[in-house]
Amino acid sequence: MKFNLDSLVLEYNKLEEELANPEVFKDQKKVKEVAMKKKQLEESVWLYKEYKKINEALNEAVEMINSSDLEMRELALMQKEESEIKIADLEEKLKFALLPSDPNDEKNIIVEIRAWTWWEEAALFAWELARAYLSFADELWFKVEIDEQSDADSGGVKEMIFEVKWEWAYSKFKYEAGTHRVQRIPETENKWRVHTSAITVAVLPEVDEVDIEIRSEDIEMSFCRASWAGWQHINKTDSAVHLKHIPSWIAVFCQDGRSQHKNREKAFQILRSKLYAFEEEKRLKEIWDTRLAQVGSWDRSEKIRTYNFPQDRVTDHRIGQNFSWIPIIMSWKLWPIIDALAVADQTEQLEKASRGS
Repeated sequence: MKFNLDSLVLEYNKLEEELANPEVFKDQKKVKEVAMKKKQLEESVWLYKEYKKINEALNEAVEMINSSDLEMRELALMQKEESEIKIADLEEKLKFALLPSDPNDEKNIIVEIRAWTWWEEAALFAWELARAYLSFADELWFKVEIDEQSDADSGGVKEMIFEVKWEWAYSKFKYEAGTHRVQRIPETENKWRVHTSAITVAVLPEVDEVDIEIRSEDIEMSFCRASWAGWQHINKTDSAVHLKHIPSWIAVFCQDGRSQHKNREKAFQILRSKLYAFEEEKRLKEIWDTRLAQVGSWDRSEKIRTYNFPQDRVTDHRIGQNFSWIPIIMSWKLWPIIDALAVADQTEQLEKASRGS
């Protein structure tokens, strides 16, 4: 056999035993770590067990090829051929399954979209891209909650923050983080000149209290009245919450909830995710991770994708690939781009692992 992963099966069995131990449940952080590790190993363990079973069938077929029974030899040859095809397929799947998984892939996310350059046009595009994300999430049956929306006077949004809740949400959106550039003729342009504007997208994995500890002495909290139109029933009280984390200077404002308590809860949730992302980025800078999702100079202004409307072309600069039919892409069909990025990421990791071995 090309793969010998008996130690992986032993590790998986040990994790199952740990989760069956009532003592482990006294430490919720430990429970979460063990359960996540077990889930990460499940696919590899299942594939390896299938791989061993097919190898046993192959060995039996090889032994029967020398049988004096002609019919038995023919059956053995067929079994050998089928087993070899299955083994090759399982080996390929195991290569990818054994790659280090992103611990955030299964998490809910918080998405932040902000208009950046060429303000009016950027605000319009920010709203269009936000709608594309919301439609994409809806197609996947993900649950979406809008936490904050700051509308621009000329249309579109200056800023929008929303949550996407469902398993594997981060894995579907993580490649969207970065600067998105749009090239098109704005509605206000009377000389038919193409303008370039940009927006930024942040994708933050949702984290629990056990993941990030926030000390009360590090927080400045204030309250004010919510200002959204149509929310008069919450404008009568100071329901909006503003948090500032003093050590990192990260600030969060939340006014979506109908009560101060709900806004406070959401604000702390967003703050935990931002702090987690902040610490993760620092860690990755230190080790200079070369994975596709992090390629670049670590400058948030670096563009990851360009939407060229006159030429009906979307270019993802990380993989150098072009995609057509912008109206469909901006409606909901982000699948081709996201799938291409995921495949490129896995391929790069596999090549890196091969070079390392």
